[in-house]
Amino acid sequence: MKKRIFVRGPVLSQSGYGEQARFALRALRSREDLFDIYVQPIAWGQTGWVWEQSEFREWMDERILLTQVAMKKNQLTADISLQITIPNEFQRLCPINIGYTAGIETTKVAPVWLQKGNDMDKILVVSEHAKQTYASTTAQAQNQQTNETVLYKMHTPITVVHETTPRASSEPIPGLELDYDFNFLCISQISTRKNFENTIRWWVEEFVDQEVGLILKASMVSNSHMDMGYTDQWLQSILSKYKNRKCKVYLLHGDLSSGQMTWLYSHDKVKSMVNIAHGEGFGLPMFEAAREALPIVTIGWSGQVDFLVHDGKEMFSAVEYTIQPVQKHAVWKGVIEKNSMWAYAEQGSYKMKLRDMRKNWEKHKEVALQLQSINSERFSDDKLYAGFVDAILSQSKDEEEMIVI
Repeated sequence: MKKRIFVRGPVLSQSGYGEQARFALRALRSREDLFDIYVQPIAWGQTGWVWEQSEFREWMDERILLTQVAMKKNQLTADISLQITIPNEFQRLCPINIGYTAGIETTKVAPVWLQKGNDMDKILVVSEHAKQTYASTTAQAQNQQTNETVLYKMHTPITVVHETTPRASSEPIPGLELDYDFNFLCISQISTRKNFENTIRWWVEEFVDQEVGLILKASMVSNSHMDMGYTDQWLQSILSKYKNRKCKVYLLHGDLSSGQMTWLYSHDKVKSMVNIAHGEGFGLPMFEAAREALPIVTIGWSGQVDFLVHDGKEMFSAVEYTIQPVQKHAVWKGVIEKNSMWAYAEQGSYKMKLRDMRKNWEKHKEVALQLQSINSERFSDDKLYAGFVDAILSQSKDEEEMIVI
């Protein structure tokens, strides 16, 4: 008998959580013999919505409409809810409730995550880092009857389910002309967590008098024209301090198709990806770059370790880092706690790795090709979809009767 699963998440959002939600739908759809799938989209901050038309988008729209009609008539019954969001928003909606989150990029989760997580039947996360952080975090609570202070932690089972995106055929980006033969690539949102300003500033200082390029696929919030203006202004304020630089910085802003992203990762003049963010839930752009055998410069901490380190071997150019408290302005109550920590890339090590990447690129390319081969086997669509389906179906609590949402 098919399970009726109610999926609530940012399935149309152009964001990391949006990609995560669409991965979940693709995995469930791969076994439509097991699931009747109902979909309720939610917004994700101020990010835009996906624009590419495809058979999959048509299928999502059909499931969303079907769900809306059933809910309006109070006729939607479901066995399982799959809630793809930050744990603050987890709710008990069905007999079986599964929270699916990117987890956290720091060293501990917020107390409310433990509380909400313990209301669920299972938690799915995208990396071992997220699982270990969840499992190791404790918080203090006060017994309302005895006033005794007690420690509490996560008791709900946590399962790692790695994600992926569809691999598209290469499609050129009109108007992108690269002046130099050696270019680095960085894909990031402009935020404190991404450490984006230092990523650019330290790169420019290393290559200020050299014929090297840096391509930035970046935005502040969305892919709107207004955001483009703000992003360009922000970037120019950084670059204005290096008036006589020879190195080139290119800004890509706006919607790019999956095929255009493939073209960017595999361009013969794009030689390496850089990322010195303080932490990643998974690091999907790095995963996609590694899938195209693009050498990567990053830190060996947080979500990206799962696909960049195999059998104890670091298969990337590892920037040294220290674990320190998050910046005060990065604290986000209920998400990034003030007593948590994350990674800080060391400036000298980053510059040294950039220099080495350019000087010894052939060596790094060989490693990237080895990594591509390993990941293509361990992170294949079939394996990841099957693993996700197994995680959904292996429940920890007895099932009850279906309820109406």
